Amino acid sequence: MKSKNIIITGTSRGIGFELVHLFANQGHNVLALSRNAQPVNNLQFDNISSFAFDLCEENDYKKVVAFIEDEWKHVDVLINNAGMLLNKPFADTTFKDFSKVYETNVFGVAEMTRIVLPFMKSDGHVVTISSMGGIQGSMKFPGLAAYSSSKGAVITLTELLAEEYKETGPQFNVLALGAVQTEMLKEAFPEYQAPTTALEMAEYIQDFAHNGNKYYNGKVLQVSNSTP
Repeated sequence: MKSKNIIITGTSRGIGFELVHLFANQGHNVLALSRNAQPVNNLQFDNISSFAFDLCEENDYKKVVAFIEDEWKHVDVLINNAGMLLNKPFADTTFKDFSKVYETNVFGVAEMTRIVLPFMKSDGHVVTISSMGGIQGSMKFPGLAAYSSSKGAVITLTELLAEEYKETGPQFNVLALGAVQTEMLKEAFPEYQAPTTALEMAEYIQDFAHNGNKYYNGKVLQVSNSTP
């Protein structure tokens, strides 16, 4: 397989961390972005680059653009994996709570995609990680008003981008994940044990990032073997 340039957000733990390791082992060049860059730096792969990055800080996006211009010139795959999960009764969920969740889960996805698009070719692939909670008509759970509604927003955003760029590419798709046993899930739902590990889900996402855009564009795929 030809070496690709791949950007992944939310890489300090969970699915994002596993993805970095999987792609690097395949020989691809990876830019791993997270507020905490140390876990990825500890992997010590020559083909992994990483620096501290916050989706909510406008100036941090300039660092990404500078890196691409200086090191890669183009990007083959962008995986919008970073997310914030808030479990809080709606009556207690403040304006600031909603803003923080949407800043990461929606505005950050939009801005990262916007700045990377000029460096992507017609066969590039933008994969955004959403949740089954963002699927219209799916089972919903109390306490997830901000989180699940934000995950629904990026599904619609992806459909719109696929339409806007359908003549030129790249392709845009969403994976709506069911419960995965990650640190983020454990923090929000300490007692729940998910049936899927972070590595198992990362392996699925890795394959989809490589090949999914051959068959899908502007689509949301439900990746879940359980409820939730």
